[in-house]
Amino acid sequence: MEPIAFKIDEQIIDTQTAEQKNIDLEGAKKIFADNSPDALEVIRHSTAHLMAQAIKELYPEAKFFVGPVVEEGFYYDFRVSQKIGEEDLKRIEEKMAEIANRKLPIERYEIPKTEALKKFAEDDLKQEVLKRIDSETVSIYKQGDFEDLCRGPHVPNTKVLKHFKLTRIAGAYLGGDETKEMLTRIYGIAFADKKSLKEYLNMIEEAKKRDHRRLGTELELFMFNEEVGAGLPIWLPKGARLRGKLESLLYAAHRKRGYEPVRGPEILKSDLWIKSGHYQNYKENMYFTQICDDEDKDCVEYGIKPMNCVGHIMIYSHKKRSYKELPIKMFEYGVVHRHEKSGVLHGLFRVREFTQDDAHIFCRPDQIKEIVQEVLGFVDEIMKSFDFHYEMEISTKPSKAIGEEEIWEKATKALEEALQEQGHRYGIDEGGGAFYGPKIDIKITDAIGRKWQCGTIQVDFNLPERFELEYTDSDNLPKRPVMIHRAILGSFERFIGILTEHYAGEFPFFIAPTQIIFIPIAQDHLKYCETLAKKAAAMGVDCEIYDKNESLNKRIRNAEKQKVPLIAVIGDKEVSTSSVAVRDRRERIQYNIPENQFFDKIKEKLSEVRF
Repeated sequence: MEPIAFKIDEQIIDTQTAEQKNIDLEGAKKIFADNSPDALEVIRHSTAHLMAQAIKELYPEAKFFVGPVVEEGFYYDFRVSQKIGEEDLKRIEEKMAEIANRKLPIERYEIPKTEALKKFAEDDLKQEVLKRIDSETVSIYKQGDFEDLCRGPHVPNTKVLKHFKLTRIAGAYLGGDETKEMLTRIYGIAFADKKSLKEYLNMIEEAKKRDHRRLGTELELFMFNEEVGAGLPIWLPKGARLRGKLESLLYAAHRKRGYEPVRGPEILKSDLWIKSGHYQNYKENMYFTQICDDEDKDCVEYGIKPMNCVGHIMIYSHKKRSYKELPIKMFEYGVVHRHEKSGVLHGLFRVREFTQDDAHIFCRPDQIKEIVQEVLGFVDEIMKSFDFHYEMEISTKPSKAIGEEEIWEKATKALEEALQEQGHRYGIDEGGGAFYGPKIDIKITDAIGRKWQCGTIQVDFNLPERFELEYTDSDNLPKRPVMIHRAILGSFERFIGILTEHYAGEFPFFIAPTQIIFIPIAQDHLKYCETLAKKAAAMGVDCEIYDKNESLNKRIRNAEKQKVPLIAVIGDKEVSTSSVAVRDRRERIQYNIPENQFFDKIKEKLSEVRF
């Protein structure tokens, strides 16, 4: 029986024979004293088991499914006969701390899978786990009276586990299958030290204040309605104004860089999705319908597009192309639909209908590097305009993929060279590519340190091959173009959700849904407010006038709640001197300036965008 070993800071921990090798508690504390990715994974996995043991002691009838480490910490799915709510998390935490202080050794042993099936014969959830294990032997981790199927590794002793917090409770379908029962899921977080845990919890509290779903309601940006359907956002006037500004800015930026606007249909015959490989590799995420033109004829199946690439391929192939035309750059604000399970829908971040800032570039193989580097420059300008830091990752061939290995290697190498030549640092996400090609994923960091997946750049040799795309080269022979798929924001929905949380609803002037609110102190000042608002509107600025029959202080408070960049309060002095009393929310200052300087300042703010 071979032990499992893992490496942390050049030290090897043998999880099977740790006790035999006399790795004492103090030694373990030193090894797990940092927050390196390896150490955190082991700490969090072990804390998940600590939580499960606490739940088992508090609710003896509980049965457990799986408890993995995830990006936001860890969780465990389990079944319990009585309802557990948020108010019970504190009691579970207290039990966890008590168990940790028992200094229980965490021990690993292996048994044949056949024996495990008998051992857990009365536990249907363990039977479900065992169905998913292909090996002839299984490993089990034991601490005190608690044990569970697990690959490990774990810390050697529960005493190491000190700095944790249970964050939320949710429901989760067994194995993510909507046709199966709903289990209880508890999420938690753990760190190697108290300071890191405190910083994380502070970030979570700040994230709650910035939650785009709450701010979207308060600022009247968007809404969801179950009568319409889950995952289908409805844009309200203010949200549509914000989105429209973003679309207009990006449209001009694309045209400046030589992209041509195109538009494809939202449904295409399924034959095209079969040809592209989407039908075989992405069907479970698509919606289909039947169209019957004649009752006497067979109906034809159509697929609602989950991506825009096939429509753009049709545009490329509708006429002969010359090498002199390449690269051909097409872009579209393409509405797409993807079937997301109801359990993962989340505000604007995960929806069933969204609009991509999609582009496809058809080029010669020798142009790949230049095109990718140009797109990287475009990405950089946009991210800097919104004060985002970002990093990049190359995602390689997934298990479900089309095309020859040689083509994948060629495409992956082209992405690596493009990044390396510009001096970009990047990570590798093994198996994270699209089914038709490798990609560069752009991950942004927001104002409170959270990372978000947004844009992507994909090099695709496969779809041009499947659709037999051609161009005539300088030798007058037909050649195959390369197709580069590219989205920078990812989708307008997700990006606006991220922007809302990044700015906590206080959008920069150039995209704010309402940019100025004018407040007349009395009715005598209303006419001057209307004059100012008309001049601002002529500059493309969205304004509102708060002249309701309410107190001045209440109108100012209501304007501030809308988080607009500028509030202009107009009274006798402003009317008599043609000036404006400004409250600048983003700069956190108040000032009074002449009218002409006020509009000069508006021009400056409109030019803040740099892409």
